[in-house]
Amino acid sequence: MNHTQDNHFMLSEDVDYDQTMFGALGMRITECTGDRVVATMPVGPATRQYFGALHGGASVALAETVASVGTYQLIDKENQLAVGMEINANHIRSKRDGIVTAVATPLHKGRTTMVWDIKISDEDDRLICVSRCTVGIIPRVR
Repeated sequence: MNHTQDNHFMLSEDVDYDQTMFGALGMRITECTGDRVVATMPVGPATRQYFGALHGGASVALAETVASVGTYQLIDKENQLAVGMEINANHIRSKRDGIVTAVATPLHKGRTTMVWDIKISDEDDRLICVSRCTVGIIPRVR
């Protein structure tokens, strides 16, 4: 499954992504397979901290998003949900404007958890942030 410029494949067609953190921060999924998820996010007013650099929390939100999307694409969507359980991040370099790109690859694909490695880079392929995220797989409550 490969999705390009398709931001509505993750949950359902009735979800308004502009009304979520995904939309508020300008995230866009550019690739989604079972072994790789890629998303972009602009560095601008919604994602900067007070002193003008990319907010670490915005980087973490992007990292957890790609890990959760990757997990969601691999589970039984009718009966299961993917939820973030744990995330860590090392902020390597600051960024004041432009676009950052997160690339997530699975380290572990289990029945109840998945662990993802996420690298966030800028347009010149300079590493901005590295992260690892554990995503839980839980039953969908109806």
